[in-house]
Amino acid sequence: MVEFGKKLKERQIQEWQEFYINYKLMKKKVKQYTNQIETGALEQRTALKDFSRMLDTQIERTVLFMLEQQGLLACRISQLNKEQDFLHHQPDISKISDLREAYRAVGRDLLKLLFFVEMNAIGLRKILKKFDKRLRYKFTDYYVKTRANHPYSQLQQVFKHVGLGAVVGAISRNLGDLQDHQGSYLSIYDQPSLPLQDPVVDALKAAADRLTHSTHFLNFLAQHAFIMHEELPSAAEEPSGEERYHFMSLLLNLASTFLYMVNTYIIVPTADDYSMSLGAAPTVCGIIIGAMAIAQIFSSVYLSAWSNKSYFGPLVFSSLVLCAGNVMYAMAYDANSIAVLLIGRLLCGLGSARAVNRRYISDCVPLKYRMQASAGFVSASALGMACGPALAGLLQTNFKIYKITFNEETLPGWAMALLWLLYLVLLWITFREPARETEVDHVPQEPNTDEQVNLENGPAQPLLLKSNETEEDEEGDEEYDMSEEASEESRRPANSLASAYRLLTPSVKVQLLIYFMLKYAMEILLSESSVVTTYYFGWTTGTVSIFLACLGLTVLPVNIVVGSYISNMFEDRQILMASEIVVFLGILFSFNFIVPYSVPQYVVAGLVMFVSAEVLEGVNLSLLSRVMSSRLSRGTYNGGLLSTEAGTFARVVADATITLSGFVGQSKILNITLLPSLLICIASIVATCCTYNSLY
Repeated sequence: MVEFGKKLKERQIQEWQEFYINYKLMKKKVKQYTNQIETGALEQRTALKDFSRMLDTQIERTVLFMLEQQGLLACRISQLNKEQDFLHHQPDISKISDLREAYRAVGRDLLKLLFFVEMNAIGLRKILKKFDKRLRYKFTDYYVKTRANHPYSQLQQVFKHVGLGAVVGAISRNLGDLQDHQGSYLSIYDQPSLPLQDPVVDALKAAADRLTHSTHFLNFLAQHAFIMHEELPSAAEEPSGEERYHFMSLLLNLASTFLYMVNTYIIVPTADDYSMSLGAAPTVCGIIIGAMAIAQIFSSVYLSAWSNKSYFGPLVFSSLVLCAGNVMYAMAYDANSIAVLLIGRLLCGLGSARAVNRRYISDCVPLKYRMQASAGFVSASALGMACGPALAGLLQTNFKIYKITFNEETLPGWAMALLWLLYLVLLWITFREPARETEVDHVPQEPNTDEQVNLENGPAQPLLLKSNETEEDEEGDEEYDMSEEASEESRRPANSLASAYRLLTPSVKVQLLIYFMLKYAMEILLSESSVVTTYYFGWTTGTVSIFLACLGLTVLPVNIVVGSYISNMFEDRQILMASEIVVFLGILFSFNFIVPYSVPQYVVAGLVMFVSAEVLEGVNLSLLSRVMSSRLSRGTYNGGLLSTEAGTFARVVADATITLSGFVGQSKILNITLLPSLLICIASIVATCCTYNSLY
């Protein structure tokens, strides 16, 4: 990767060059402090004080220039408003067209300013991390906490930038007013649902959303999908190719996600009965359910690698394997073989194409549709989670055809085999393989003209701690005379799980631990529900199906509330900590410490744990995308794959725990399986507290 100092210099807007933070000077200062402290010529406290003063000065110069530019843009808009008022009374088509172009010109200059803010913010974050690493002191925690929360801090302007939002709003409103709606003037405030089709406005809104970390409902849902993006912004970056986007192919990927989640949870209400029908203990249901997750650990890797060359091939393979696996699952009853049943579930896991579905959205969906596509991915998963148990509850029948048994235990397998067969036919007919892009080395350009500001994408990532780097990036920033081979090596994506693991910082590891914890807790709740409720409450398969379906149906309403309201009132890290505490309480009150164990206690505690875990998942993946290395945003071993593997491994461990706890008796299975959940939850809360200030 090109060293950040060089990259900052290459991408600077030349006429604003003197107002950028002096990254090179601050880097030399950090090196100087390190040498002086090591020789005893300088105290660490003095270095901290001196560097704080330097940062304040650098940020103040940048912020004051930003405010000055905001004022100039506001003056231009004010002048254009006067012309617009005149045209409102004396309409002139040609002058209205000229006025629109004038507003767009202001918008393009505003995009340059947004790019300027972001590059400075990334530079600030990088130098803070470098200082922490060299002086072995958590200076970032201190500096961000004291400056960001102080009412007179210049850093507040970087985080809040209310003025920039006002300018974006003014340009959007006036362009909306000038848009011809059959002779009427419609305000964006009167008709907020009316889309304004203008590339400048779209780019401004996208840039403003990224800078403010906006998390409306679609955005909050999209966080669950964890679609990785490239790290640094580029004013000369090309927009995603529309020619690669095929709506029907996207729908087929979302359908694959939906069917796979249905396939995963359709057997949960009947897995314990099926295991007993084959002569095994009811707690073997943990292995039956978990077999799919075990195989998914491996399928995620090889299908993700396969998707480097094709998307159609992995999806066809996935459908065929899932169809075969479900047939074997259903035939195990008449074969009276638990081995056939487990092989069938393993085959289903080997057909998991969720990594491919994520990759398709990341690679083939244009940026302007990617948030909706990511939200669709999450919605399809949530709907599949609810529909699986509900469908199992409907398949309550018993008959035979040619000595093949169709009952509540085998029908889930037959039903899913038929659905995957129909999906395969539709896939073969309608899927279109996207064209493969060839990588071209671009010569860096300076964004000093309007044409060089990308109106489709805008600045690529938001603000101070949203872009990510690795230890390799930091080391690569030390000297400007590094070899081209070293730069190229530091830019390459991880080529193995081991190399991907080496790129994980403590903050990333904590977020992956949290993801492991919430997936473990949810899997324990869902997978053992049939065994626990049958033992304590005598629930039938239909009752268990209704309970699980109701849990799944809470996902979207909860995300609407959190994404539309709560996330706009609190920081992600605050929601993260609160959600972890609520998950802890849900787990704690699920324990059987009250005799007799009651239905209200189980249902309420389970609902609290499940809902808070769903909230936690969205915030967790959002923060994970901010602190994860940019080298994990592409390639086979990407961030999405790592999170998938962490979640899948958690499910495997949870299902194994359920099966092993069966050896001590069903009366103790609830408390034994909940104890690891409680301990892992406590560990994740402690780890979050230790890295809290790095999650800004």
